Amino acid sequence: MLVIQVSWMRSLFPDVSRDVSIFLSRGGAVDHLPSRPVCGDAAAAAAAPMQGTSQQNGSPSSSSSDLDSWKHRPPYQLDKTADSSQAVWTGTCHCGKTRYQLSRRQPLASKYCHCTTCQRLHGAPFQWAAIFHKTDIHFTHGHHNLSWYDPGERTIRHKLPCKVSCSYCRAPIMDEGRNMILLFPGLVEGINTPEGREAFRPQAHMFYSRRVLDVRDGVDKWDEMDGKSRRMDDEGNYLDEEARGEEEKTAEEKDGAHENKRQKTEKGEQ
Repeated sequence: MLVIQVSWMRSLFPDVSRDVSIFLSRGGAVDHLPSRPVCGDAAAAAAAPMQGTSQQNGSPSSSSSDLDSWKHRPPYQLDKTADSSQAVWTGTCHCGKTRYQLSRRQPLASKYCHCTTCQRLHGAPFQWAAIFHKTDIHFTHGHHNLSWYDPGERTIRHKLPCKVSCSYCRAPIMDEGRNMILLFPGLVEGINTPEGREAFRPQAHMFYSRRVLDVRDGVDKWDEMDGKSRRMDDEGNYLDEEARGEEEKTAEEKDGAHENKRQKTEKGEQ
């Protein structure tokens, strides 16, 4: 049975044949098997070995080079030599198997998202995300132990945009977009210091109309995307309606004052 499984592994993942040999030479102990990616298309293919050339979602299977292409692109880039002296912040998942360094002191932006997807995937009232360039992060440990999830198609393929988490403790690491990453500041070491809170201070609440609780923090709040939807107050009232009401009231007062002045003018002429 073991021979059959090993043969299947070699045919599916030819680049791991050396690891399989090490695995067998050490008595087949799982603890001695070198860590490999357990995410993306590789996981989908491993979960459905009897489907031949098809993935779980019915798409054609990818070659081993396609499966490994993520290793050579930011934010992963396993062959990158990082300069630890450039690290401004470090971060870690709950179990500590996934660790990274950040070379940028402040994110490009920091926001709270109250959309239903973020609430469910984080099991929290909202998500706190800090936006960075993909080249701002460098994984020092556990980059081969990451899991991916595409919330749009609900698959575990590495298809952007996607959610990235530690495959061991399942702690959310970041959202990976096509050009940027949305990092979760709760994993940053030192985030609870005055310097950390100031550096990652949020500028906006997004999708506040879908909130499960009111947040009275004075931070700008938006119905949907920040800067591209209607603004709201801490209680969820639309600020443009209040502004419109004030404008209408002011207009009525001006009209009333003008009418009074006209009537007085007419009486004086009479």
